[in-house]
Amino acid sequence: MSEHRVYIDKQTPSVYQGLSKTAAELRARAADTGLSRTTLELVNIRVSQLNRCLFCLDLHTRVALEEGESAQRIAVLPVWQEAELFSDVERAALTIAEAVTEVTDHHLTDEQYTAVREHLSDDQVSVLVWSAIMINTFNRISILSRHPIKRR
Repeated sequence: MSEHRVYIDKQTPSVYQGLSKTAAELRARAADTGLSRTTLELVNIRVSQLNRCLFCLDLHTRVALEEGESAQRIAVLPVWQEAELFSDVERAALTIAEAVTEVTDHHLTDEQYTAVREHLSDDQVSVLVWSAIMINTFNRISILSRHPIKRR
């Protein structure tokens, strides 16, 4: 039998609300820089896959589908490097997402950074790095709190 976990987002709501406000600000800033909501959601899904965050995978898959993302692209996201379904901007975003998430295993190499910079502006790089940091934070909140998902 598993013990009830403290939902830290509910226990300290002001901190969680601050994080949520920052995430909303990043979405607005991304739109200002020309990054699509679906690109951000692909980042959120990929990071959540790497972190094995059940709650965030469920949430961001639903949001991506609502925003018009295809089920096929979401399904092949774990092997995005092999799929010719993603744009150069999306590939750059996913490269950043994986580098931020797996920072202890490997850093963004100079070669990868140069490739990313061919497709993203300074503002887009900044927004994507911050977005990957934010979803990693939300993943940890949900994983440690063991947020459940509802059958749909």
